[in-house]
Amino acid sequence: MQPDIKTRILDAKIACDKVMEFTKGLSYESFNQSALITSAVERQLEIIGESLNRASALDHSLANKVPDIPKIIGLRNRLIHGYDVVDDHLIWDIISTKIKPLRDKLEMLLNS
Repeated sequence: MQPDIKTRILDAKIACDKVMEFTKGLSYESFNQSALITSAVERQLEIIGESLNRASALDHSLANKVPDIPKIIGLRNRLIHGYDVVDDHLIWDIISTKIKPLRDKLEMLLNS
């Protein structure tokens, strides 16, 4: 794997770690009521999407290794360009069910 691709994957993994750290022990209600936490999480989701977008542009086979890359990039675009229509329930679902598996997949790629 090219060094730049590894750097991008590491950036995404670190952002996943931060999302998990920021939301540890929170309920949806606590998350949704904190503008600070929602903003911080959304920023990390933007970083995940952008870093994986750049990595996949360098290595098109990455999409086979991380099948949700198009959705991840789409979320990044929605957060940035359609910030006014972001569904907090969707963000919470991503936090609750998708960030940890993505983080683990990225860790595996970094170690391979």
